[in-house]
Amino acid sequence: MASPAAATGDFGGAVSPLGQRLRVLVGAEHAVGDLRRYFGIGLPPRVNAFTGSRFEHLAGGGDRPEIADRITAEDLIAVQTLSVTIPAPAALDLLEGPLGARLSGLLAAIPTGVDLACADEAVVADDSPADQAWSLLESRHGLGWVTAGKILARKRPQLLPVYDRVVRCALGRPRPFWLLLHAALCEDGAALHRRLLALRQAAGLPETVSALRVCDVAVWMKHRAVDHACP
Repeated sequence: MASPAAATGDFGGAVSPLGQRLRVLVGAEHAVGDLRRYFGIGLPPRVNAFTGSRFEHLAGGGDRPEIADRITAEDLIAVQTLSVTIPAPAALDLLEGPLGARLSGLLAAIPTGVDLACADEAVVADDSPADQAWSLLESRHGLGWVTAGKILARKRPQLLPVYDRVVRCALGRPRPFWLLLHAALCEDGAALHRRLLALRQAAGLPETVSALRVCDVAVWMKHRAVDHACP
């Protein structure tokens, strides 16, 4: 993929426009506090964490070896902690029908345990198994692009990002998002990826929260109050 136009970032190297925007958002003073609030770390009594804090951890995660290539009922519940609803016909199709069978075949071709920053660009390129899986889900009536992305993020949390309308608004609708995010994470000696890992540690989050999820939550918490301003 051709690199986006470069700009000079605060991390010392040349960075893409998306990389620059992400560095500003995850480098905000309140990013650590936002992460702790979202995941329920150090909250006062009777203050609850966001339901999405259970997304990657529910039932041990969606990428456990024994279930990494198939959709489970726990996966569907986990996705719904991120404020989307999966209609019953689509849920049954994923669990017992041809949609689930086709998705399982594609998931088997998508690597597990690999960070997007370390993956080959081809893993998220157009017409890759990951791209085909997203298209398959997005085209299913009752799902759509937001839910499709969240299902795949549950199954491959280190490799495929949660991406919804709030994050899209905050980042200015970059396309193709996976490829541009991959470039942003890799550029400048993977400085952004390393920053996300440092942010995870500073917030006291477990290593089961991926760098991508740290990025998603930090951006979402920063921008959720102004999402209504997006076209």
